[in-house]
Amino acid sequence: MSEPLWINIGGSFINRWVEFSPTMNSVPYSLAGAISLSFAITYIGVPVFNTFMKSIGVVGFDIMKNDKKPVADMGGPGVVTGFLLGVFFYIGLEIFILPRLNGLVYILATLSTVLIITLIGIFDTLTALSKEREGAGEFEQFKKIGIPRWLYFFIPLPAAVPLMALNAGVDTMSIPFVGRVEFGLLYPLLLVPIAVLCCSNATNFLAGFNGLEAGMGFVLHLAIGLYAYHHGQFNAAMIALTFAFALLGFLRYNWYPASVFPGDLNYTIGAVYSSVAIIGNLEKFAILCFMPYIAEAFLKAASRFEAESYGVLQANGTVKPRGDKVRGLTHLVMNLGDFTEPQVTVILIGLQVVVAVLSFVVVNLI
Repeated sequence: MSEPLWINIGGSFINRWVEFSPTMNSVPYSLAGAISLSFAITYIGVPVFNTFMKSIGVVGFDIMKNDKKPVADMGGPGVVTGFLLGVFFYIGLEIFILPRLNGLVYILATLSTVLIITLIGIFDTLTALSKEREGAGEFEQFKKIGIPRWLYFFIPLPAAVPLMALNAGVDTMSIPFVGRVEFGLLYPLLLVPIAVLCCSNATNFLAGFNGLEAGMGFVLHLAIGLYAYHHGQFNAAMIALTFAFALLGFLRYNWYPASVFPGDLNYTIGAVYSSVAIIGNLEKFAILCFMPYIAEAFLKAASRFEAESYGVLQANGTVKPRGDKVRGLTHLVMNLGDFTEPQVTVILIGLQVVVAVLSFVVVNLI
């Protein structure tokens, strides 16, 4: 019997990691332990969180399935718990057992950013799920419709503050086809919050299919983690790889048919990615590898961000866009042929794999 797709994806990238690294012995035990613990805790913990979410009514319904059974609608806590414990293991080992950790402050700033964006995502999910208005006040209106649209795109901004306060990264940025540009104070005060804001929103735009956010996020973070490790940015590599394998553990339950939706996790995927790029000074590679999400953002902008990525389930089991216009990468794939929901997801994950591989090839050429 063939293995599940999520295992095959993980295995292929682990093999890539082995080939990419000089030797497996060069991988610190602390890093390997952090990755393994993050995956294991997430894999074990997500079903526990799912049960709890269902018990308190934090559920949603899959609009692309005929079966409208309730599905746990907040996958972030399970993933973030696994990620945090993996990072804590790394910090503990590197400080108390093998006292050699440099740059702890950047790791802690990244964790602060992740926790802030997670709280924001939880608030967004919970307010959107509330269905009854309790009064005419502003907060009650928030509870009725979730976070208002005018505020929706700006809520990730507070998560950038820890990285801004550190003056994280350097005052120069490497831009594809341009080279290194010196920005001075504009880098921490303007470009850092823009990076967190744009990445968090972009990963939230490309969503809605079982396994899509976690699958593409796994490839995205694994790629930048490998790149960071190869260039000696070990803290950035640890954060990216630990989060990648937390997503892989989550993917087991988010794959079609999903027993949990990412919900609040969508913002976190982008926030972690931007944090890794900032603390590792990996902007050029990060931009290249993020191209599918950038394309998604432009497509969504054409509809003034009103379009949804979802499709309409057809009688033959395939999914099709609701309208004729292409307003997202999922729409583009659905228009290319008769594909089922998991097939659309696999195609887009495959696109992210191709983009990641090409990014490794061309990053030093531009």
